[in-house]
Amino acid sequence: MKIKGISSAMYGWMATYWKQGLDPRWDEIYRDCAASGLNGVEIEAATGDPELLRANGLAVSSAYIGLPLHEPYETLPVADAVIPLARRLAEAGGADLVVNADPKGGWDAPQPKSEDEFKRQGENLSRIADAVSGLGLRISMHNHASDRHNAEGDLRSVLDYADPLVGLCIDTGWAHVAGCDPAQLIRANPGRIYAFHLRNQLGNVSTEDLLSGEIDMRDLIAACAEIGYEGWLVLELLPPDEYPGKRTMSDNTALSVQYLKQLLEAWN
Repeated sequence: MKIKGISSAMYGWMATYWKQGLDPRWDEIYRDCAASGLNGVEIEAATGDPELLRANGLAVSSAYIGLPLHEPYETLPVADAVIPLARRLAEAGGADLVVNADPKGGWDAPQPKSEDEFKRQGENLSRIADAVSGLGLRISMHNHASDRHNAEGDLRSVLDYADPLVGLCIDTGWAHVAGCDPAQLIRANPGRIYAFHLRNQLGNVSTEDLLSGEIDMRDLIAACAEIGYEGWLVLELLPPDEYPGKRTMSDNTALSVQYLKQLLEAWN
């Protein structure tokens, strides 16, 4: 196992500002990311100022975009949103374009997708991979389903219906919520694991850091070692909604980074 570094998705950092009725301050966020021990960040359409990243010594690990992949390809904003983000990712030296399988029916009332829609998701991922192939990027599907039917169907979108070059970004929190074991997903698909969003859970509730929760992170890192994973480890910690946070986002990130480093030392 050769890890490129430890990175973080930006949603949780932005949410800490939104909860206070504030707009995210990227100079503060990237400063805190670096101070927390992160090596990089995952960018989105509205994030990833290259000058601020360079000033804080942060690399770009990956880029994330959500799409209704179950819809016809012609309706997806590939030219207007995916390609520009992919170019920014390539210019920043990143390699992994993470595409979320957005829910059918919207986030508030997700509906079961049909097998034809799962098949279409795989076909759309293949076409997106082809569209950005000249940029040297890898495409992976991010799991975001909270129920077993859609979670397993989204997985089939990649494994059964997509080009073999399309991989998986395992979101440990959402996998757990949907009743799936993220470590088992890793071991079952050794050649298709391209990226991660790492978070721990107590049932449906996200914990503040990787150390506490029902997901066995030690076993998850062991699974990564067993398949010879060589990518980034990307955190996606969230500020708690159901209870007052005990620590800051920076503190929780620093704790999680140190914990990951301790787990990784056992395999180096």
